Amino acid sequence: MLPARFLTALTAAALTVVALAGCARTIGVEVAPEAADPLCAEVMLAVPDELGGDLPKVPTDAQATAAWGEPGAAVTMRCGVIQDGPSADCQHVDSGDGTAVDWIVTTDDAGTWSFVTYGREPAVEVIVPPAVTEDHSTSFIADLAGAVTQVPATKECQ
Repeated sequence: MLPARFLTALTAAALTVVALAGCARTIGVEVAPEAADPLCAEVMLAVPDELGGDLPKVPTDAQATAAWGEPGAAVTMRCGVIQDGPSADCQHVDSGDGTAVDWIVTTDDAGTWSFVTYGREPAVEVIVPPAVTEDHSTSFIADLAGAVTQVPATKECQ
């Protein structure tokens, strides 16, 4: 018979391993300045469980955020970012189900794509790293229309 202390220690170690394994896939995302806006809660409740047909939703560690994919190669979304002003980079994206969202779309030198809603407050930001665009187009941004349109549009791309 094993001593009770040994069994207690063994159980605690096993629970620690299980707890750490559950956190291994959590994606770190910086909280946006206006994340506490009640409309962000509506957006988060409406995000899809999957993007692009094969990027499953995974847990994040910040309020009003979502992520799809794997750590180091995840699409991340933050609600409550500061809205960008008018831009030549504004694009009107139809989702195919009758909803549309205007996005300010930019890419940096490293190949990271940034999509920020235009004409909606609070604004929503989606970041797509190069590790995702190696195997996917960014057309899955249309999959987010149902969530993003929880924030009413007040302006459109010019």
